[in-house]
Amino acid sequence: MKIYRQLYSLHKWLGLFTGIFLLLLGLSGAILVFKEELATWSYAESNTVKVSPNAIGLDEMYQKITQQYPNLDGIAWINPERAANQAYIFRIYLNDTQLSTYDLGLVSINPYTGNIIRSGRSDNWRVDWLEWCFQFHFSFHQGMPGAAFAASMGILMLLSILTGALVYRKFLWQVLFFKVKIKTKNWRTISSDLHRVVGVWAMFFNVIIFFTGFWMNLFAFKAETWHNEQIPTPPNTLVKASLDQMYHKALAQMPDLEPHYVYLPTQPEKKFTVRGNLQGQNPLFAGGNWVRFDAQTGQLLALQRFSDMPLAEKTEALFYPLHAGNYGGWFIKILYVIIGLTPGLLAITGFLLWWRKRKYAKKQID
Repeated sequence: MKIYRQLYSLHKWLGLFTGIFLLLLGLSGAILVFKEELATWSYAESNTVKVSPNAIGLDEMYQKITQQYPNLDGIAWINPERAANQAYIFRIYLNDTQLSTYDLGLVSINPYTGNIIRSGRSDNWRVDWLEWCFQFHFSFHQGMPGAAFAASMGILMLLSILTGALVYRKFLWQVLFFKVKIKTKNWRTISSDLHRVVGVWAMFFNVIIFFTGFWMNLFAFKAETWHNEQIPTPPNTLVKASLDQMYHKALAQMPDLEPHYVYLPTQPEKKFTVRGNLQGQNPLFAGGNWVRFDAQTGQLLALQRFSDMPLAEKTEALFYPLHAGNYGGWFIKILYVIIGLTPGLLAITGFLLWWRKRKYAKKQID
């Protein structure tokens, strides 16, 4: 039928256009699935510190960071679950007023001496190659246009999955019930069968991964975000309340909270926030648990547990862990790596199929 030929043509060109970008997203995403493990291996020496009885607190580290970076949108402590002999790692939110750069940075501090171990922008791989991969994954290191482009790749991949499901509709159930065998007669049959089998088995997970990735990058389509990116960040407005006291109060208010992310504000409208999962709770639900304080007065503003959230907010809170694959053990992570690489494999096999047909059509003309 004509409509299916048109769908096949659309599916083909979507794959040819997005292939290289999906391969890059898949490779960087596969690295980020094991970000914690790779960080432990890559920076074992620099992040390991000598334990001392006298440790400095968040307040003093906050002072050091804000003195070095006087114009910050905020600071995030990203390893509050660290062991005693590990450095504190902070992600800093910068703004150089350029649309073509996405302004993240990293600072690691020895909590016993106060010495800054590493510091710099995340688009400099020498500072931290894993943070470099993290920023590349959602923006290709091209700032707001790159973030919008990465989100667009998610939409195009979803469209490719839809057109592929329609084009290969007759094979869906056959593949799912193991009735399709990969023929190894030659590279043509291998690429053709691999494209169908892998495409079907990876379809469900790829819908989740690419939709959640698109959703988390929706900010890149907002005019206000682009406008704010070009406005210089005001000088830091330092918190007046003690960060250490607010942190301990947060743990007292929610005793079963296991912190994974602590936001330290540097602008007056921002709030001090502690996020994490609850004891015994799957990390899939960690995005819905937080305690928030007014950083100027130290007043408790609100606290929330995932179980108390409205359904729509619960659903959105699941998006990051569903995208990152950080809610399970090694099996889930390995599965995410394999699934994350399938768009690149599908692009390769799809290209081979297209090339075969192109060569065949040329021979017919000759």
